[in-house]
Amino acid sequence: MQFKHPEILYALLLLIIPIIVHLFQLRKFKKVAFTNVQFLKELTLQTRKSSQLKKWLTLLTRILLLACVIFAFAQPYISNSENFNTKSETVLYLDNSFSMQTQGNNGTLLNRAIQDIIEHVDENEKISLFTNDVNFYNTSIKAIKNDLIQLKHSPSQLDYDAIILKGKQLFSEDESSIKNLVLISDFQQKNNTFTTELDSLTNLRLVQLKPTNTTNISIDTVYVSKYAIENLELTVKIKNQGQPIETLPVSLYNNDNLIAKSAVEIDTEVETVFTIPSNTVFNGKIIIDDPNLLYDNELFFNIDQKETIKVLAINEADDTFLRKIYTNDEFDYTASPFNALNYNFISDQNLIILNELKQIPLSLTTALKAFTNDGGSVLIIPSNDIGLNTYNQFFKNHILSKFNTLNSVEKKITTINFSHPLLRYVFDKEIQNFQYPKVNSYYTNDLGFGASILSFEDGSSFLSQSGNVYRFSAALNEENSNFKNSPLIVPVLYNIGKQSLKIARLYYVIGEENTIDIATKLQQDDILTLVNGENSVIPLQQTYTNKVELTTNSYPNSSGIISVQNKATFLKNLSFNFSRDESNLVYIDPTTIANATVSNSVAITINDIKSDTNVNELWKWFVIFALVFLCIEMLILKFLK
Repeated sequence: MQFKHPEILYALLLLIIPIIVHLFQLRKFKKVAFTNVQFLKELTLQTRKSSQLKKWLTLLTRILLLACVIFAFAQPYISNSENFNTKSETVLYLDNSFSMQTQGNNGTLLNRAIQDIIEHVDENEKISLFTNDVNFYNTSIKAIKNDLIQLKHSPSQLDYDAIILKGKQLFSEDESSIKNLVLISDFQQKNNTFTTELDSLTNLRLVQLKPTNTTNISIDTVYVSKYAIENLELTVKIKNQGQPIETLPVSLYNNDNLIAKSAVEIDTEVETVFTIPSNTVFNGKIIIDDPNLLYDNELFFNIDQKETIKVLAINEADDTFLRKIYTNDEFDYTASPFNALNYNFISDQNLIILNELKQIPLSLTTALKAFTNDGGSVLIIPSNDIGLNTYNQFFKNHILSKFNTLNSVEKKITTINFSHPLLRYVFDKEIQNFQYPKVNSYYTNDLGFGASILSFEDGSSFLSQSGNVYRFSAALNEENSNFKNSPLIVPVLYNIGKQSLKIARLYYVIGEENTIDIATKLQQDDILTLVNGENSVIPLQQTYTNKVELTTNSYPNSSGIISVQNKATFLKNLSFNFSRDESNLVYIDPTTIANATVSNSVAITINDIKSDTNVNELWKWFVIFALVFLCIEMLILKFLK
């Protein structure tokens, strides 16, 4: 038994007063003379022993009465928890990621969790509740009931450590209260786990909701596997998590028109190929039928008319190899002798190549600086006889290390930076031994400025990048290098050209930061908007001379095909899909997490919290006991003779 106001118990010391009064009470008898005693009432004889018993019983009832009154004011109670505090705080995390779409015993996991929260949390109790994308601070279930019923699934889930840190921030600083942090989730296996330690004041309760079926079929990705003059091949990759399936229909739509349909037999992973016409606008959608997770049963993509990338080569050497790489089907290649360069052409290009120029005059350096600031890209191929000062001035403006003297020593190109964006998807695996290209002479340069893409055997850079500027450190003519005959030259130069204008991909992933270049020229005060039906939004954008760079992250919030518009003028379509991370229905074991209470029921967890904080208040009983002792005293005084 504990007391809410234990300091009042000091009043029990006052009970000594009636005892002292009783012990020292002296009663003297006085004689009265009567002339005749016949008129006196007959007296009931009372012995000294019976008189003392009555006094002691009266004293006892009065002491007990006063003690009960004192105990009642001290407000005693009994708690189910050893470390009970009179105040309790509850913060709930409700996982609304796509994996919570799976079916449990009573509907989807998310809907069942919401129903249990509404039914078992007192509707007026102050709580805080947050999901992956919605927050409700210091509110009540009554106030947010409709919001919970209409809660939508989120395309991403917070990291487990981020959930705990966020939940701790929602508690008050009152150290006298119990703090219950309840995490309601299926606890899908992620790349991260619980590493954040809780303090002793916070009780971590994990509620793992388990689906009845963990099988799932998902459309993983789609990509163009083959280009041809008339047709292109789309390859669709499908993954299966569960039992093998003999026949799975896969449908291809263009807008709402069914274009093709195939059936595949799938064990764990399978690919199927569709053929569509080239050089046509195609707003595609791929659909499969799977009753478990619904969000990954369709995938949107679109193919627009190809945007031609403009490449200008300023030559003082043979450019035949450049013409073979930058072909007319994808590039608008223009060659200009250095002595006949028209500077007005520079601003209209996407990529400018300085092909073995002996000098980079200040006027060209200034023009190219403005060009790169405007989003353009530059590729520098030096000659064997350059003006170091003019080149180094250009490098200084673009944060590249300067060239030192020409080193006429044969060097092999042995190191490939496979993680660089130019080469990230070129090789199926990292190659260590290949036929190394070589150079007969090269310009030494300092390390630490720019990212190295290809390197010599001594670690010095052969091809490096800083911002939009790419630089070789050796001439590529056949007298100096055999790099033109290397299989590396095509992917390197081709990707430099392709990345000078970020061509829209087949689709983008919602929730990731996507940078998209739209080839258009805007007038002053014009802006681009993303339009999805009746909804439109202005994305983050940066305007250049001949393009606009869009950056998307949280928008759109639903998968589909949206259009890019300049006011009412349609420019192109973009497709967005949710990440497939939630499709993998593999879960962690929360019982391995230290200092956490694990349950599989929201209702049980909420009731446990209530039980731990329940108080059996006893002050009413002591008031009743006081009244009982008062009645006993009255009965003793009246009837005990």
